[in-house]
Amino acid sequence: MSVFAIVAFFIALLAIILIHEFGHYLVARKLGFRVLEYFVGFGPKLWSFRRGEIEYGVKAIPAGGYVKIAGMNPFENDVPPGDEDRAYGAKPVWQRALVILAGPLSHFLVAAIIFSALLMTTGETDRTRVSVISDVPAELPPGRPSPAAIAGLRSGDVITRVGDLVAPTPAEIGPYVAQHAHEAIPVQVLRGGQVVNLTVTPVVLHPGTDQQSVRLGIELGPQPLAFFPAIAGGVADVGKYTRLSMGQIGHAFGPRGVVRIFHLLFEGASRNQGDVASVIGVSQQVGAIGATGNWAAFFWVFAYVTLFIGIINLVPLPPFDGGHLAILLLEKARGRKIDMRKVVPVSAAVLLFLGFFVISTMVLDIWKRVPIGP
Repeated sequence: MSVFAIVAFFIALLAIILIHEFGHYLVARKLGFRVLEYFVGFGPKLWSFRRGEIEYGVKAIPAGGYVKIAGMNPFENDVPPGDEDRAYGAKPVWQRALVILAGPLSHFLVAAIIFSALLMTTGETDRTRVSVISDVPAELPPGRPSPAAIAGLRSGDVITRVGDLVAPTPAEIGPYVAQHAHEAIPVQVLRGGQVVNLTVTPVVLHPGTDQQSVRLGIELGPQPLAFFPAIAGGVADVGKYTRLSMGQIGHAFGPRGVVRIFHLLFEGASRNQGDVASVIGVSQQVGAIGATGNWAAFFWVFAYVTLFIGIINLVPLPPFDGGHLAILLLEKARGRKIDMRKVVPVSAAVLLFLGFFVISTMVLDIWKRVPIGP
């Protein structure tokens, strides 16, 4: 397990939290809100300085950061005299909504940038139209000779034909091979500008088990995308993983997810790869990825976690940003402000549930790790 990858992951998480808060800060400043503080960390103040009307600084617990806007805390009279019209509650609903939205939306932007950068630099097999062999291992598990190695396929070969498939994509080769186990398949490749014709007989691995697969014994490398296709692909990935994350959030925090946590904690159930993990569990998986040197996978996980945190923040319950947006919508519908002091019990209940969930998953990640594997 790579300690460097784990440390890098936590630093990256801290960075995305600060970017989240910077989103609130930037839009609040742009719309003329009275911003009082922008701090990294929580707890006792270690160091700070004042620039203009805002205090910037660092606090002792490096668990994120915060932006303090005048008038946002209902239990604190922190609006400086003369700035009443710049307080949070004095601003129009649409401006307050933009300030709140700016934080979570920064997660979507960062995730889109990372996904796009990955597509430009390493590509993705599902989006690759040309089948280029990246590796031909000598053996397949459990120690069987590789059919591709026996046939003479090499790394760098461009597959131009497999059986009846002409110019097959990586997504097409697997299903075709699966239908022709133990059959001699003619394969044509382009090697150094020359056409080479070979015959490969795929083998069945782990027959009769749930791990059964039919393999040629090749690995197909993804090809990087051009700038605009990569941008489009990155944005599409944000949409795809947003839908996936929403389903996972509903499952994890719904009745079945809570019951599953109780089974794992008190009834001796074993963890599986579909179980919810805390930041400890995710860091364990990131460490395992880092140990393999697959930094593209590392950044993919970070982008996905970044997006997931942004979606969690949009849950329409206080104290999440989505809860503040829901309150603003309710204010707009009712035509009058809501006393935020009356919302505190709801926030406390949500935090209590979230605290139970987070602590439980952290205990499970130490006690019963989520299996790491394909």
